[in-house]
Amino acid sequence: MSAYRTVVVGTDGSESSLKAVDRAAAIASGSDAQLVIACAYYPADPKDVSAAADALGNEAYQVTGSAPTYEILRIARERAHAQGAKDVVERAIVGAPVESLLALLDEVKGDLLVVGNRGLNTLTGRLLGSVPSDAARKATSDVLIVHTVR
Repeated sequence: MSAYRTVVVGTDGSESSLKAVDRAAAIASGSDAQLVIACAYYPADPKDVSAAADALGNEAYQVTGSAPTYEILRIARERAHAQGAKDVVERAIVGAPVESLLALLDEVKGDLLVVGNRGLNTLTGRLLGSVPSDAARKATSDVLIVHTVR
């Protein structure tokens, strides 16, 4: 089996997703591959920001607005460099996480998608789908689901 050339990893800034970034960075470093770190977001309407903050509390940053996206990507890049990844690209992508990650994977001709297992064994994940299960089912490349939450 040949080494991976382009590894794509998704992060939402959670500790779980940053563990997936660490694993993806280690793989990219070992394969001398490019690492593309992606963070999906929805552009926020100012009227909706307040409602999202009320409804989601501290988790609102994960679904609305672009400002925290660049901070999330900066932190992920620093962690990737600490794992030895040299060629790191940051991508803020608009839209739903799975569809956005898969579109990016195709765009950059990624041959490995790395995601954390958060949501995989939750009731919501079983009823509505989760990023790891949907990505694994729909991806056309290898997918690594990192066990970041047990």
